[in-house]
Amino acid sequence: MADTPALSHNTKVLSAVSLAQDAASELLYPVLPIFLTTVLGAPAVAVGVIEGLADATAAVAKLVTGRLADRRARRPLIGLGYGLAGVAKALVAVAWVWPVVLGARVVDRLGKGIRGAPRDALLADDTAPEHLGRAFGFHRAADTTGAVIGPLTGLALYHAFGGRIRPLLWFAVIPAIVSVALVGLVRETHPPVRAPRAGPSKRLPIDARWLRPMAPLVAHALVNFPDALLLLRAKHLGLSTGAVIAAYALYNAVYAGLSYPAGVLADRIPHRLLVAVGLLAFAVTYGGLGLAHSSGWVWPLLAGYGAFNGLTDGVGKAWLSGLVPAESRASALGTFQAMTGVGVLVAGVWAGLAWGDGGRIPLLVAGAVALVTAGWMAVWSPPAGSAVRPSRPGG
Repeated sequence: MADTPALSHNTKVLSAVSLAQDAASELLYPVLPIFLTTVLGAPAVAVGVIEGLADATAAVAKLVTGRLADRRARRPLIGLGYGLAGVAKALVAVAWVWPVVLGARVVDRLGKGIRGAPRDALLADDTAPEHLGRAFGFHRAADTTGAVIGPLTGLALYHAFGGRIRPLLWFAVIPAIVSVALVGLVRETHPPVRAPRAGPSKRLPIDARWLRPMAPLVAHALVNFPDALLLLRAKHLGLSTGAVIAAYALYNAVYAGLSYPAGVLADRIPHRLLVAVGLLAFAVTYGGLGLAHSSGWVWPLLAGYGAFNGLTDGVGKAWLSGLVPAESRASALGTFQAMTGVGVLVAGVWAGLAWGDGGRIPLLVAGAVALVTAGWMAVWSPPAGSAVRPSRPGG
């Protein structure tokens, strides 16, 4: 792969696909709880049930399709995943009772679970080892740019439609269709490498070579509760609905802006140091939101939360992709994403139960745990021979 460019054709196409899909998803995300409770009359608990089941579906799908993508073509799985997400957007737009939204969200997260590991593995297949950080950083930057465009477009349309939400939901279907169409431009130039059948370690997706360095991120997922609760805290501190959407867009703008530089830097310095800084930003964000008494603090703190994701999301995927052989890359990515997805689901449950009046306690607990995890990552040293590619930085 010596002649492989830092940003391959597939990296650029998949980045455009993710940008369009995330614009559609994030256009809906800030208004969906309002639509459920005010338009469809769903109880508040239904919002938690919907997101919980949706996340659980995504976690299971990632585990299954990761292993499947190591045995067959990846582009059809990617297309199916984005196609299901497009169907889900249309189901939300036509929903007349809240259980329809529940079904739509499960379909949407099923699509996310199906496409995630095959897409990331295909991206890594077309990228030289020394450019993995740059490629994943570019993809995350494009993906999150969609998450900036979506809320800002939703805010503009919300006012343009006179506060009516359903026309806005229909508008979200358009970028979702564009996303599915762009998958047709993906080229599967490197067919999956079939792993040999001999030896149980070859068949198991969990391997100490990648599980040990990824353990802090899996543990951290147990306190990384859904973003919707952070937006709920912002609302509790006094932000209007429009300001909450704008603050969410700011978070995504910082996330997008840092993802590519962090990926480039990850090709030069140990990944764990960038992850440690990101976890420190998480600790400041959650602890700060727990201690804040006025809405003015929401803006810099959500920007800090964007820094956490920008420094850890693409960097973590690049790190893992460099720790596993090509024949089990999708399995490892799918297993890791499933484990962190279950962790986020658990975090959402315990944080929701402990939320009380404003969520101060779970925010402070999560911030404290993240601070410890950041220290763990900063001083941790990988065992000799843990990386598949010894020349790969960041191990």
